[in-house]
Amino acid sequence: MKIGLVDLDTSHPASWIPILREYGHEIVGVVDHGNVHPQGYADKFASEHNIPAVFSDLATLADACDAAIVHSCNWDAHIARAEPFVQHGKAVLIDKPLAGNRRDLDQLLAWSAQGARVTGGSALRFCQEIQAFLARDVSDRGSIETAFVACGVDEFNYGIHAYSMLLGLMGPGVESVRCLGSQRQRRVQVNWADGRAGFVVVGTMDQWLPYAATVITNRCIEQMTPKIDVLYRALLDATLPYLAGQTEAPPVAMAELLLPERCALAAMRSWCEGDRVVRLDEPDAGLGYDGPAFAAAYQRQRYPQK
Repeated sequence: MKIGLVDLDTSHPASWIPILREYGHEIVGVVDHGNVHPQGYADKFASEHNIPAVFSDLATLADACDAAIVHSCNWDAHIARAEPFVQHGKAVLIDKPLAGNRRDLDQLLAWSAQGARVTGGSALRFCQEIQAFLARDVSDRGSIETAFVACGVDEFNYGIHAYSMLLGLMGPGVESVRCLGSQRQRRVQVNWADGRAGFVVVGTMDQWLPYAATVITNRCIEQMTPKIDVLYRALLDATLPYLAGQTEAPPVAMAELLLPERCALAAMRSWCEGDRVVRLDEPDAGLGYDGPAFAAAYQRQRYPQK
């Protein structure tokens, strides 16, 4: 594919480019909206990574590529960044979190229903450890009854990895979510309609914590700490064939792909409303995770002198 990069906010674009090229894809250009990096950064990035063009607008890049990868750290901008490519019939990979409010999640679901090739999310859903566990015969590993997943750093930008790992392990069918109180981290219970339950622990601690899961089945207890250095490849291995049209079915159906963000939004509503049980099918309360605020904080971290 000819691939266009949208926003260079994080370390992901530079880390993904070698993998994309190894797989035979061509990076044809970039658009950066300057939400994190200063003016001129995109030109420098393109020169350093042998990318032939820096585009001034998304529509022009959409004309030049087969697929776009949206790397904006402001998740509230993901729909606006992806829309020109969807309108041009191009495939779109959206980096995590996919969106931070229900309205944007519903738009992604609508695009998918209309036939748009859109996917993405957290690499933790596709990590080797989960895939290897699920590939084992059920008679060996057993059926999952309960799982515990945790990570540090923050409740949503990194926290979505924990929700994604949980959903990758236990699949669809989530009925409700409840916050179980918090000290320095949030403790969240995710309930499945068939009686299974998962527990997520997310939030800032004194240092970065690895992603980790403990899975309890009717036959065993398994502990997983995903290998960080192969996570990007796991995500791209799962999504690129679909984006390129080599497979008709997405790696994960959109309704299921959006469940980590829907669970995180329900968890926020739970702790805002006295830690009550919140069903995923309740009407939208208008709550959301603030993408612009996160992007501003991310910029201050990258460029503290500003």
